[in-house]
Parts: sequence; C-alpha cells; structure tokens
Amino acid sequence: MQYVDAIVADYLAAVDAAVPHLVEGLYLVGSVALDDFRPPASDIDFLAVTAQPLRPAHLDRLADVHTGVATRNRRPFFDGAYVTWRELAEDPARAAPGGAVVHEGRLRVSGNGRTDPVAWHTLAGHGVAVRGPDRTAVPVWTDRAALAAWTRRNLDGYWRPWLRRSSRLLSRPGLACVADWGPAWGVLGVSRLHYTLATGGITSKYGAGCYARDTFDPRWRRIVDECLRIRRGDAGPPGYRNPLARRREALGFISMAIEEAHSID
Repeated sequence: MQYVDAIVADYLAAVDAAVPHLVEGLYLVGSVALDDFRPPASDIDFLAVTAQPLRPAHLDRLADVHTGVATRNRRPFFDGAYVTWRELAEDPARAAPGGAVVHEGRLRVSGNGRTDPVAWHTLAGHGVAVRGPDRTAVPVWTDRAALAAWTRRNLDGYWRPWLRRSSRLLSRPGLACVADWGPAWGVLGVSRLHYTLATGGITSKYGAGCYARDTFDPRWRRIVDECLRIRRGDAGPPGYRNPLARRREALGFISMAIEEAHSID
C-alpha cells in the first residue's frame, strides 16, 4: 500500500495548499477498499467531500492540483469525484450539475449526476476513510433496485458493444483479447456485474473471478482460472498454449455471462 499512502499524502498536501479547508472528507473506494489493489494495473479511486458545491475558482485550482499529482506520480492514477456531504446522502444520478470528476489526472466538470452508484455502494459497505468520519458514521445513499437497474444498463450499454468489437479480431479490442489484458478485463468485469445482480453487493475483480468459478458451469473454470492468474500477476506458465483459443473461450464466457445476468430477477 506504499503507492496509495504516498499518492494520497501528495494529493492532500497539494489540495490543502491550493484550496485550504475545501476537502473535508476523503474516502477511497474501488480496488483499495475492496482489498484488490494490484499496481500498476489498479487505480486509486476516491470520493472527495466538500461542504458546499464547487465554485468556478475551485475548479481551476483543482485542475492544477490533479495535473501536478499525475505529473509527480505517473501510475497508478488517482481518479475520482468531488461531492458534497448532502450529495452522498442522495441518489448520485440526481445530483445537480457543477461537480467535478477526475480521470487519469484530468479534471472536468460533470453534468447532471456525479458518477455511477457503484462508488456510493462501495463507500457504504467498504470505503476507507482517509479524512473525515468513518464511513459508518456518514449517511450514504444506497438502493439495491437502482444499483441493479444501472448494472443492467451497463451490461447493454458498455459490455455488449465491447463484446461485438472484441469479436472482430482485426480491431483494437479484438487484438487486446489476444494479449492478457482483454480476457481478464472482460471475464472479470462481466462477472462483477453478475455478482451484483445476484447478490445486491459489490465485489472486486478478483472476488468476481472466485464467484464465477463457483457459480458457472465447470466448463468455464479454465478461462476463469486463467483470468485470476492474470489478475494476480502470476509469472508462471499461462493456462492456454494458444492465445487465440484463450480469446475464443473468454469471448464465449462473456457472452454467456451477459445473458445469464439478464435472467436474474
């Protein structure tokens, strides 16, 4: 966790110098909170909490802060969103415009809604408090039905198109599925969404792989185990001699898991 501690300390020092007293709470979500932080692949995901909505002058200074953090710390990225305490207690999809999100060191003003509900649910169940009260003392909105609805939209809006593109070998995502990254991203990513629909909870990529291994037909265990190996960063021999065979199995699993997820009530 030395990466996390160093980058978080760098950010807090920079933001406190640039905009004193603005950030009242800082919570880590994502892989850090879910005990699956694996640099350099993992990012550090955060929710920074302010008392009042950001003003235009804040945005310029915060943009400089995050540019500086990204320049001094090339990886992992420090990604997240700025929210108010009040917004944490409400559906993030209904938040008024004017907040800010950070992706790979670049800050942009968000439109209506702050971020997906996964961050809110992760904070409520697993969030790590760096500044501010413990997550258990913070009123955080959660709604299983809304989380499930978002999950289904994500399956159709992101993963189905991703699967179609990846099925074309001579495309960027298609070639990525010949390498390690694509199979692990797809198999573990879709498994996370299946887990959420089946249980109402949030899990990590690695946790999703373990869930998939125990949940789906044993014929899929080989590809799931391979993706877990990739996620762990094991340097041992791959589970497939032929990367095209691995790609084929991964795409087959992803297609199956999407359909299975939509059958969950």
